[in-house]
Amino acid sequence: MRALSACALSALWALAPAPPADAGNVLPDRIGINRVNLAWLSRADQERVLKEIAASGITHVRLSLSRPVDKSIEALEMANRLGLKILLEIQLGNKDYYPAGTRPRTGFGRVLDAQRLSDLDLDLYREHLRAALRRIDGMGIRIDAVEPGNEINYSAYNGDLVVYENPGRRTPRKVSEIANRPAFERGLDAYVAIVRVTREELRTTVYSGNALLVSAGLSDVGTGEADRRGMERLAPGAVISLLRERGIDALVDGYGIHVYPGRKRDAALARYLTTLLDFCRPEGQGKPCWVSEWGIANTAHSCPLDDRERKEAVRAVRRGFSEMMEGGRLEAAYYYDWDTQPVYSVWRCGVLSPAGVAATETDTGGRVAR
Repeated sequence: MRALSACALSALWALAPAPPADAGNVLPDRIGINRVNLAWLSRADQERVLKEIAASGITHVRLSLSRPVDKSIEALEMANRLGLKILLEIQLGNKDYYPAGTRPRTGFGRVLDAQRLSDLDLDLYREHLRAALRRIDGMGIRIDAVEPGNEINYSAYNGDLVVYENPGRRTPRKVSEIANRPAFERGLDAYVAIVRVTREELRTTVYSGNALLVSAGLSDVGTGEADRRGMERLAPGAVISLLRERGIDALVDGYGIHVYPGRKRDAALARYLTTLLDFCRPEGQGKPCWVSEWGIANTAHSCPLDDRERKEAVRAVRRGFSEMMEGGRLEAAYYYDWDTQPVYSVWRCGVLSPAGVAATETDTGGRVAR
């Protein structure tokens, strides 16, 4: 019945224009799915993917504003037309935001080279963001929330943090141990300015003027993995503290965080979530968190997919999230990934897998978590 009703709704959404912005329609808790980098697909494939998501009963999506920007905006228009509420991640690696000739920090071929936040030109960022938002607004697209940047506490996405040429040695545990601390802190200064510019430019729009603003989802990569990979990182709580010192609380509605806990037992999972999300607070006591990425791996590639173990792990994570939502400490959870990551994706064998249903369902046993 769920599939039939979702397909019927999808057909209606495809024909109907998106409703105008209405703050009263914004639901307090958001359960959704990630499908970033749709700009890399053809228009037909963009539409196929987004229709599959909508027809699966999913209501919220995290999409990205990345190069080519025109293609990103095409995907936003399709998602909006299908009635999907959009969390827009702005990829700060976009070279249009940096002075000509700016060279990214090397990843030594193990990870992609990354731009340094400290090199970002705020005037260029404003210019290109303004142009993109004007086009988005001109198409009648309503953005539910915006997340500038991604994993700025990890060298995979922040070039102010080092990738070691030869991995294996101890990586930093605190900010004083970062190889180029002055550059990293300049990058955090720049990041707070980026958030301020984003807020200012959103307020000039008709449809997205009330969009919520979420700080960049921070990586939960642990020290052991960072050591093995030879990549600097800083704990999410430490970076949130540094951003709060720079005044980010006056600009954002929530803190972004990523959660990849593995298949821990309930007690271990509860400890992991409690420790990782310690800085999440109800409004009035701080800022709540938005889990803009979370995922559980399933390495099977067979069809039909055996997703029983992952489904149970997903349900355990959702129980933890629901408790935090009830306490006002968590406002959103977007599963990663729809169909691009071989082990994390939930669109398998042409259907939404059991774990995908569990990750994105809104009825979690007596409480509706939207």
